[in-house]
Amino acid sequence: MASGLFALLDDVAVIAKLAAASVDDVAAASARATTKAAGVVIDDAAVTPRYVTGFTPDRELPLIWRIARGSLRNKLLILMPGFLLLAAFLPQALTPLLMVGGAFLCFEAAEKLAEKLGLHADHADDPVETLASADHEQRMVSGAIRTDLILSAEILAIALGELGRYSLAMKAAALGVVSVAVTAGVYGFVALLVKMDDAGLRLAATGHPAGQAVGRLLVRGMPAVLAFLSALGIAAMAWVGGGIVVHGLEGFGPLAGIPHAFHDWAHAAGAMLPAAAGAVEWTANAALAGLFGVALGAVIALGVTAARRLFGREAPGH
Repeated sequence: MASGLFALLDDVAVIAKLAAASVDDVAAASARATTKAAGVVIDDAAVTPRYVTGFTPDRELPLIWRIARGSLRNKLLILMPGFLLLAAFLPQALTPLLMVGGAFLCFEAAEKLAEKLGLHADHADDPVETLASADHEQRMVSGAIRTDLILSAEILAIALGELGRYSLAMKAAALGVVSVAVTAGVYGFVALLVKMDDAGLRLAATGHPAGQAVGRLLVRGMPAVLAFLSALGIAAMAWVGGGIVVHGLEGFGPLAGIPHAFHDWAHAAGAMLPAAAGAVEWTANAALAGLFGVALGAVIALGVTAARRLFGREAPGH
């Protein structure tokens, strides 16, 4: 009896160790996948506040909560099953799909950079319609969820590309963790952003010198924070999108020379500063990928503009 009990406990211990190892594997895979998709995550956080600007303060958080729930549905019920089916039955399509997503990121980065440089109209600066009815609120929520569907697809496609060596079950678990973590992180951050100016106004009205100083700093600093976040999102999209396309080109015959050349240039840059060779090489690779991303995005943007003009459609500001 005792030996049987000890054998059972030993089996339980083995199962517990395997479960712990699986949890560690899922956590590690999820963290790696989320890091790779950082450019789109930042862009998601930068875009969403536009959909709740102009509403009364008491409606901002409920709106963000509705958009967050829609985002989670997008990821868990629509996108994740589709990507897992693709991984199971047509895995060879993942690299081209990732490259298409990367090219779209490059296009987005180039369009937003053009807006920053004043090369075409930026509708983000147009007056925002204030809350007038439940219909308007529903339209804004629906628009935000549709935009999130595109960004979420990019996030999960990039994440799935980082999970190639794992089993289908591990991919499903990791994508589930990524979906929940990214949604919570993005919309938690958005909620903090949109309420920061309200917090600043309340602090400024306290009458306490320190509170007033901090409140004024928050209110005045928010435009700079949003501008920095926007610039960071552009850089991240160009870097991530360009890097995805460059990596995918390694299997495309004569175009494989591009990633090899970038690798050689980055290695040469690292060799010039042996004490920090790894950091220099990584920075050079990221910079080259970003420049490639901006160039590719500009070419795509020019093609899109030419197509719109050819078919008699005026290119709208992005």
